[in-house]
Amino acid sequence: MLGIVSVALFLISIDGSVLFTALPVLSKDLGATAGQQLWILNAYTVVMSGLLLGAGTLGDKLGHRRMFLFGMAVFGVASLACALAYSPGTLIAARVLLAVGAAPMMPATLALIRLTFTDARQRNTAIAVWSMVSVVGAVVGPVVGGLLLEHFHWGSVFLVNVPLIVAAIALGAAVIPRDEPDRSRPWDAVSSLLATVALAAGVLAVEEAARVPPSWAKVAAGLAIAAVLGAAFVRRQRLDDPLLPLDVFAIPRFTAGVVAAVVTLVAVSGLGLVVAQRFQLVAGYSPFQAGLLLVVLAVGALPSSLVGGMLLNRIGERAPIVWGFAVGALGASIALLGVDSPGWFVAGLVVTGIGLGAPASVASSAIVTSVPASRAGMASSVEEVSYEFGNVLATAFFGGGILFVYGLAVDLPAGAPAGAATSLNEALRVSSDPRVVSAAVDAYDTAFAVVLAAVALVCLVGASVVSRLLRETAPGGADEPGGER
Repeated sequence: MLGIVSVALFLISIDGSVLFTALPVLSKDLGATAGQQLWILNAYTVVMSGLLLGAGTLGDKLGHRRMFLFGMAVFGVASLACALAYSPGTLIAARVLLAVGAAPMMPATLALIRLTFTDARQRNTAIAVWSMVSVVGAVVGPVVGGLLLEHFHWGSVFLVNVPLIVAAIALGAAVIPRDEPDRSRPWDAVSSLLATVALAAGVLAVEEAARVPPSWAKVAAGLAIAAVLGAAFVRRQRLDDPLLPLDVFAIPRFTAGVVAAVVTLVAVSGLGLVVAQRFQLVAGYSPFQAGLLLVVLAVGALPSSLVGGMLLNRIGERAPIVWGFAVGALGASIALLGVDSPGWFVAGLVVTGIGLGAPASVASSAIVTSVPASRAGMASSVEEVSYEFGNVLATAFFGGGILFVYGLAVDLPAGAPAGAATSLNEALRVSSDPRVVSAAVDAYDTAFAVVLAAVALVCLVGASVVSRLLRETAPGGADEPGGER
């Protein structure tokens, strides 16, 4: 069962980043405009983010096994549709359908682990494996895309999903145990709709803010919609059986897990975004080579993720999360100081991965075991939303931040094209003058250093917040009411 849900999770994670290397090729083949390219990338994340909470809580009512198998079937059909897309519009629609399949699958994978593994130590180890697979899938997506593009049509990045999905459905139907949902529990469709639209509007607003130049009218509209509908969602949770019981955030372990999940993804996604760009634009790496550099993060995270899960029952959540973030900050600092030395930079990424591996697995366990098993789907969906939110924040603040700092730091020679002041990409496109290129590269490296320092700072802030939330939680101590260690 763990192997089957891990395969499904790997495919969900990898499809969020696999287009980073395939987008230029498929955009040329399909004739996609710049706006269509953004939607090809973002449709999957935006739609899935909005549907996660409702899909997870629906699993508590209908059964997580059923939701998992249904989601896999939709995901397989959507993968085939993506591979056969003949226009930007059809590919965007297929990516939306892909998200519709991923949304019920993703929380179901974690909820099934929560319900199947009754031994606490085995469950924590299984959740650590789940977390490790999620991180690895997100990191190796660009590598897989680059490798497939060297030999096959761009549609192959989606087509490889189909046989794996077919096999997983067949095996899953045979070996995944049937869970016992509470069919009497009402499912609040109105709250689900409010959460979907509010989350989607918030994600779109943050992503629009990261564009250069952004449309501040769209940012304001998205934030306004998110705020109004979010407030309506919160008020509606006063129902006797709400979609999201807000009192779970009064449980320190639950809230600390959410904070740790967000911080982990902010750090991992932020590094992935800027490292891939910097080493392609400045060091001349190919997309495949830059992707391999990111795999170093996963190599560091694998052992610490597993060890954190295996030892969780003995040492509790506080130590692995707090010390993990501290080590992550140290690794980002090493990478910052050794950016011009490949050996030291790689060592910094390894140390960062080692640091962030434990918080990733421990956060997931803390969230899903802080509530009763009957609410496993709700907790799993909150965990997934936390990761997606962290990913969006990283794209907005680090993607936009590196451009902002570049604009402040660049000192172009007289007569340089105006476009060279906006980004290194544009400078390389509009000018071959060595003086312009050198000034642009220097400014970009300054911005890159600022982002690495910001990643270290985010890790330290995360460590401080989690430490305060769990300061009265003893290692291996008693569970929160209704929860289960």
